[in-house]
Amino acid sequence: MKLVTYSPVAGDTPRPGLVVAGDGVIDIPAWVAPAADVDFSTVLGIVRGGEAARRALDTLASRAPGEAVPMDRVQLHAPIPRPVKNVFCVGWNYREHFEEGSMKLQDSRELPRWPVFFTKAPTAVTGPFDRVPFDASISTSLDWEAELGVVIGPGGKNIAPEDAMAHIWGYTVINDLSWRDLQRRHGGQWHKGKSLDGTCPMGPVLVTADSLDPGNLRVTCRVNGVTKQDSNTRFLHFKLPRLVQELSLGMTLEAGDVVSTGTPPGVGFARTPPEFLKPGDILETEIEGIGVMRNPVGE
Repeated sequence: MKLVTYSPVAGDTPRPGLVVAGDGVIDIPAWVAPAADVDFSTVLGIVRGGEAARRALDTLASRAPGEAVPMDRVQLHAPIPRPVKNVFCVGWNYREHFEEGSMKLQDSRELPRWPVFFTKAPTAVTGPFDRVPFDASISTSLDWEAELGVVIGPGGKNIAPEDAMAHIWGYTVINDLSWRDLQRRHGGQWHKGKSLDGTCPMGPVLVTADSLDPGNLRVTCRVNGVTKQDSNTRFLHFKLPRLVQELSLGMTLEAGDVVSTGTPPGVGFARTPPEFLKPGDILETEIEGIGVMRNPVGE
């Protein structure tokens, strides 16, 4: 099952939609009866609605009303346009990416024994086809990082690895866009360089966890049609159960929390010479079974 957040007409209030065969979108609030314990007006509300919300979606999917609108005729937003918390991100989670960064920076660091976590501000989140802002007076070192995104379903604290997958509601595509000079400017803290507005494209859909095997998905990133990253989630160093476990230790994860699981090799700063995005570029981020984002870069 796939969900989207969309506007039937550009400028309309975003609403949740169910994707049906042929890439049609069904307006969920128009077809699902209101419920006291579920907010069907947003994807976040549906995720928080747990089993009751899922049963309603299953019923809707089984009868698939004929009023579906073609997806290419609506405006798609990030599935969760404004997460309640910062987006949790994982650094150095593909061995090859860790090695290319270490070589570029001439750093003899060792592969981490524990996941490296940082966050992106909620205001960084943008849609799968939205323009990425570019302000040369702030930075010109904008880099790409294609990543599998995870949306937490049932929340929890101190989650055991064997229980972790039951706490995942679904999967989406994220590009952890990074302004490299800002990333390194602030005492080794990455948050600022990762959190400028529009630097977290997300989408185009949210795929429910029962519809996808996250352990074997091709991850690709293209700039102006040229492939820059091409890998697979099977090469994740820390797998999803470990990430959920580590994040939840002593810290409550809640329904709707978003986790970006790390990027494979092929980023721009590690190339010789370094490559960065510039105005006019088209950034495509694709994950098998989820979809493709196409974000123009512009001032």
